[in-house]
Amino acid sequence: MLGDVITRSLVLLLGYVYPAYECFKTVEKNRADIEQLRFWCQYWIIVAVLTVIEKIGDIFLSWVPMYGELKLAFIVYLWHPKTKGTDYVYETFLQPYLTKHETEIDRKLLEVKARAWDMALLYLQNVTSQGQSKFFEFLQYLAKQSARPTTATQETH
Repeated sequence: MLGDVITRSLVLLLGYVYPAYECFKTVEKNRADIEQLRFWCQYWIIVAVLTVIEKIGDIFLSWVPMYGELKLAFIVYLWHPKTKGTDYVYETFLQPYLTKHETEIDRKLLEVKARAWDMALLYLQNVTSQGQSKFFEFLQYLAKQSARPTTATQETH
């Protein structure tokens, strides 16, 4: 069993850095190969879904023996030229599920966006209100300070 630090480092390098660089090379070609571009887009969609699932299910997954090593092997399976597991995973699981639920997902996303916008406006209003009251408190403090006679002024009288 590899050490946790080594496994995490390898997941970062082989799961994110290497694929990101390959994606960069594909995008920056003068004439990008559409199949290669599609492959890397599918890869990043799968990685995004896995990352969300992992963050939510970490309580249940972290105790699985050799979980990090299994994750590393799966990530290499996804992009390795001999396996190109991305095609299989995307076309067998992810694409059919997302296609079936696309309308519902879009509706939920619109709801979340509307709520997020409402929450952002409410937050901005609260921050503005608090900032304004603190500003006026500061002005009152300055006014009180300027109204007090200073020791130098008292000595001259």
